[in-house]
Formats: sequence, C-alpha cells, structure tokens
Amino acid sequence: MHGRHILRGERQKPLEKLISVVGGYKSSPEIEALAEEVGKELAKAGAVLVCGGLGGVMEAACRGAVSEGGKTIGILPGAERDEANPFVQFALPTGLGFARNVIVAQATQAVIAVDGSYGTLSEIALALNKGIPVIGLKTWQLFLDGKEDRGIRVASTAREAVKLALKAAETRSQK
Repeated sequence: MHGRHILRGERQKPLEKLISVVGGYKSSPEIEALAEEVGKELAKAGAVLVCGGLGGVMEAACRGAVSEGGKTIGILPGAERDEANPFVQFALPTGLGFARNVIVAQATQAVIAVDGSYGTLSEIALALNKGIPVIGLKTWQLFLDGKEDRGIRVASTAREAVKLALKAAETRSQK
C-alpha cells in the first residue's frame, strides 16, 4: 500500500474551530444585523458556526456566515431536518427540545451570545459551567448576591466578539 498509514489517534490536520452563536429565535432588525455581522466575521476567520438552527439570531448569523463562504451547523430541537433555517448547511435534528441547548453550548470552544431570552441564558450558564468562554453582545448580565459575575466577556462590536471568542478558543485548546 502506498502512502503513510494513519494510526489510531493521529490526525491528518487540526480540527476546525467551532464557535456557537446563541440568541433568541425572535429578534429585532438591529439585533439580526449584529448577528449577521458575527456570522460574517466567523466565516472570514475560518471558524465553523454552530447554533440552534432556527430563526432570529440563529438564522441571521448563519446567513452572514454563508454569505462569506463559511460553514454552518444547526443543532435542532425537533426531530426533522427541514425545521432548520435555510442557511444551515449541516442540520442535526435531536428531538430533545430545549435540552439540545446543552449540545449547542458545550460542543464548541467558545460561545457568542447575541441578545436572547431565557433559552439563551440557559446556554450561557451551561457553557460557563463547563469552563467554555462566553462572549456577550447586547446580552445578559449576571449578578450573584448583588455583585456582578464577570463570566460573560462583554464585546461592543461583532468583530470584537469574534476576536475574543477565537482568542479564548485558542487558549482553551492549548490547555
């Protein structure tokens, strides 16, 4: 046989960076524009966008990523692939409902939260609980006993959010 044999545990090339974008399935045009810019910036950086696969922030982020030639994965709450927004390239139906948030939050190296409601808050908590960095854009602030919890790293622009997420993902990968 010609060529090099790949032994168990060897990787031909490094794994791609996976970054989750979380946010509400209903959002304002301003928030959707911000999410779309996040998707564009992730694609430009060569990261794969992971999301819940539905509308709102998720669809806008996927639309942005696809417009720049990026890859998108949707972890769907239902059991049917056709529930995914039209910009999800790899639709993974789970049939888990909101429990799929665990996968969205923990299957990646960093999470970018854009706006969002209680489902987004659950994804933030699930990621932080596992030590996965969370970057926030116009999203939740956390307080415990009246004191701010700085677990969410705040960004003011899509570019800054992606830069922080990629840096955090890189740092996390080196551990």
